[in-house]
Amino acid sequence: MDIERLKYPIGHFERPEVISNERLQQAVEYLEEFPEILVEACQSFDSDYLSKEYRPGGWTIAQTIHHIADSHMNALVRFKMALTERNPEIKPYEEAEWAKLADYSLDVAPSLKLIESIHLKWTALLQGMEPHDFEKCYFHPESQQMVSLKEVCLTYEWHSKHHLAHLRLPQLHQ
Repeated sequence: MDIERLKYPIGHFERPEVISNERLQQAVEYLEEFPEILVEACQSFDSDYLSKEYRPGGWTIAQTIHHIADSHMNALVRFKMALTERNPEIKPYEEAEWAKLADYSLDVAPSLKLIESIHLKWTALLQGMEPHDFEKCYFHPESQQMVSLKEVCLTYEWHSKHHLAHLRLPQLHQ
């Protein structure tokens, strides 16, 4: 398998020209279901599997799970900022550097619980939003663009599926 396919096993995120309410609802439903899907996928992972890289030079399976928790925690905070402030500028973070921090050496159980809690709160927030709330935006300084919560919602649906695919990749190499 080539490195691009290992890096992006489900392909790159592609923003639809128009995001319909139906498509948005599908993303919200997936974000609600994701923790259960993730926990189920991880049930058979032993310590050897968790220490495998999903691609040469990539994160280990454990680091990827910890990353999902951190990334989705940031997404929830960014959603709240966009809902309560006018076009706030978000704070990017160095994902690769976070993966080197001591908490990434913990067992994955706390991150799985964190993902469950984050998604419980995030889903309540998403389901409580009015259609016009999804039009609210934040400014992303790395891309120098305003990003709507509608697009962010679809991005994190993709992000969830993207890393779930990473978690399953080492099984191809056994």
